[in-house]
Amino acid sequence: MEYRHSRNKVYLINYHFVWCPKRRKAVLVDDIKKRLIEIFKDVAEELGIDIISLEVMPDHLHLFVSAYPTISPHKIVKRFKGRSSNILRKEFPELLKLPSLWTHSYFVSTAGNISNETIKKYIEMQSRR
Repeated sequence: MEYRHSRNKVYLINYHFVWCPKRRKAVLVDDIKKRLIEIFKDVAEELGIDIISLEVMPDHLHLFVSAYPTISPHKIVKRFKGRSSNILRKEFPELLKLPSLWTHSYFVSTAGNISNETIKKYIEMQSRR
């Protein structure tokens, strides 16, 4: 990973997020999974963050991003969860069976330059289990 630069900042801030659908239902499959990935790319672009790695499993997801220092992890998760829930529940009525698409909880961890590759490999290995 390279340091990112702005007008008056040099930074390297990476977050590893994990969260799951309500009741850990295995709903993140097929067209829902494809659409979720598209939505995440749009949200990342809007926030000005880079998705380093994304792995969507049927009952949870791993998102590894490089973010700007003024965006808190909570705001990142809130934007990804909020936008994706809104769009997916409109486009896929079967998701309306759940009281909400996502649980309120999530996992977040910061990653420095040394452990980036380790986290990236771990996320990519999730689909090979």
